[in-house]
Amino acid sequence: MKTLAILVLGLVTFDAAMTAPTLESINYDSETYDATLEDLDNLYNYENIPVDQVEIEIATVMPSGNRELLTPPPQPEEAQEEEEEEESTPRLIDGSSPQEPEFTGVLGPHTNEDFPTCLLCTCISTTVYCDDHELDAIPPLPKNTAYFYSRFNRIKKINKNDFASLSDLRRIDLTSNLISEIDEDAFRKLPRLRELVLRDNKIRQLPELPATLTFIDISNNRLGRKGIKQEAFKDMYDLHHLYLTDNNLDHIPLPLPENLRALHLQNNNILEMHEDTFCNVKNLTYIRKALEDIRLDGNPINLSKTPQAYMCLPRLPVGSLV
Repeated sequence: MKTLAILVLGLVTFDAAMTAPTLESINYDSETYDATLEDLDNLYNYENIPVDQVEIEIATVMPSGNRELLTPPPQPEEAQEEEEEEESTPRLIDGSSPQEPEFTGVLGPHTNEDFPTCLLCTCISTTVYCDDHELDAIPPLPKNTAYFYSRFNRIKKINKNDFASLSDLRRIDLTSNLISEIDEDAFRKLPRLRELVLRDNKIRQLPELPATLTFIDISNNRLGRKGIKQEAFKDMYDLHHLYLTDNNLDHIPLPLPENLRALHLQNNNILEMHEDTFCNVKNLTYIRKALEDIRLDGNPINLSKTPQAYMCLPRLPVGSLV
């Protein structure tokens, strides 16, 4: 019985060996390679190659077979020119083209020290800030400047060409300088000037001002009897605020514009006032509604002596009544 079992097991093992796949040896033919194993060390030795002789070859792998390459059809010359123009034109994120710079040059015109104005000062849109830079003269401004601030500097004179050709200039603020002289034509030819601030300077004489002004502040200067021209504010129909505090004025500059809202004359030397300074004595029904803020405190004038001078006003002036 034991012999029979050994015989059966031997037949099964023989049958399994006969049905298994035959293993063929793999032949690695070294002739299909360009280099032998002995040459690999020399082939990949880069230490002795000069740097200027190193070449890097970049190529694309061509597909095998007879596949036909897909190439785009030739485009007309006009279409190609349009594409080149589009590629050469810079675009923003939203696809729009950037606008032209508002100032001449990237940083505006050059100053006398050969510095661009917008490098020495700060230019934001059409506003130029030159505050506290120890300037002794007004720098050349970009042509489309609308708002100019040069406060806390050492400017002594305003020349007639400082603001020439600045047709868009609307506000000038030269607070806290050393200005003592202003050319007669420094402001007169500015067609859109609306606000002029010259407070805290040494001005003795005002030049002719444009009729477009709505706000004037020349406080804390040295304006005296002849510091303001006769009828200097007569044609300023849109003038709303006139600040002349802390000067040496001995009279109220007349006539005052009809639309004037605020008149500040504190700390001057005004001694008297006439009945027609604010009102129309020939028309007792006349009411001056706009002028609600009159400051005369700090002047040697007794407002109680001319009560009829305030009959047309909505509010009494602030000042001494004794």
